[in-house]
Amino acid sequence: MHISDGVLSVPVWMGGYVVTAGIVAITTRKMNPHDIPKVAVLTSVFFVASLIHIPLGPTSVHLILNGLVGMILGQMAFVSILVGLTLQAILFQHGGLTTIGVNAVMMGVPALLAYHIFNLHKKFRFRSNEVVFGALAGAAGVFFGTIILAMLLVTTGDEFIVVAKYAALAHLPVMIIEGIITGFIASFLLKVKPEILEGGW
Repeated sequence: MHISDGVLSVPVWMGGYVVTAGIVAITTRKMNPHDIPKVAVLTSVFFVASLIHIPLGPTSVHLILNGLVGMILGQMAFVSILVGLTLQAILFQHGGLTTIGVNAVMMGVPALLAYHIFNLHKKFRFRSNEVVFGALAGAAGVFFGTIILAMLLVTTGDEFIVVAKYAALAHLPVMIIEGIITGFIASFLLKVKPEILEGGW
């Protein structure tokens, strides 16, 4: 779900950097130094998962795990994803240097939403609610990321509408898989180490 250099117009990718800078400024105001090891671990997970690409027609798919990152890190998820994307662009040319901002928005904003979706489990008391809301958080990370991807592609021109639709369909199985993974990880962590899921806001 990376957008490469040369795909988007200059105003769009520059706008991505402006939005990214704003979100980083907001989410790091109350950064706790004790959270840095946890952020580093989740950044590594995101970095590795996104490196394995499966070509599918005019696009490619891969695990994203932004919902998982958001569920665990809370407001620090955006910075974690930004660092992971920057390293991928510099070291492996995944995505591009001009599109780091828009890619961070595309994957980081859904991660922040996933945190809030998961924490809805505290308002409900039914069997396996942590699995359900964990799964919703994982799936939401991919779903909202795909929506933002489609919107960004459409800004480039009508010729990208077909690609946007294809990319959305291609990420449907990824959304299901990540929902399952995140749901079970949420259930496991709440049983063995619930403090890990206190990412805070």
